[in-house]
Amino acid sequence: MESFVRLSDRLSVVCGVASGLLMVFSTLLVAAEIVARTAFDKTLYITEEYSGYLMAALTCLALAYTLKEKSHIRMTFLHTVAKGRAKVWVELMAFAVGFAFCALLTYTTTDFFWDAVVTKSRSMQISQTYLAIPQFFMPFGTFVMMLQFAAEFMRAIMLLRAGRVDEVEAESSMLGR
Repeated sequence: MESFVRLSDRLSVVCGVASGLLMVFSTLLVAAEIVARTAFDKTLYITEEYSGYLMAALTCLALAYTLKEKSHIRMTFLHTVAKGRAKVWVELMAFAVGFAFCALLTYTTTDFFWDAVVTKSRSMQISQTYLAIPQFFMPFGTFVMMLQFAAEFMRAIMLLRAGRVDEVEAESSMLGR
């Protein structure tokens, strides 16, 4: 169980770093478009389209890392009212619901991606990009987030088994929750 949690955490970090790199690349692409238009009165033609693809990809890749770092927007009423083991049980239920939602989202986005593969869909823009490439990041990102929900669930189970529920309290106070 611990090795799965470590593996999921590492995969989430890798996806988070990849998301950051895609953000840098998107920024450079927009900057290149600005320079091309301002200095040379030309355009790259692909900036708007590819910035959209990159934004979707970096968002999907960052989901699991954001969950790992506990940075998603959370409804904290039950989390602040519950103490000790009850707080861990609330988190377990939330992780289970998140896992189920991500499983459904992974299935749906995989179907969407696979349709693009089968039909060989292309962009209507000048680039005629093969749409399966940017669409791949949706099922991949939601799948990694699903794994991270499973890892968080297992981490909570390990805390319960070890009787270290006080660590949940300490973590909550450190994060301002």
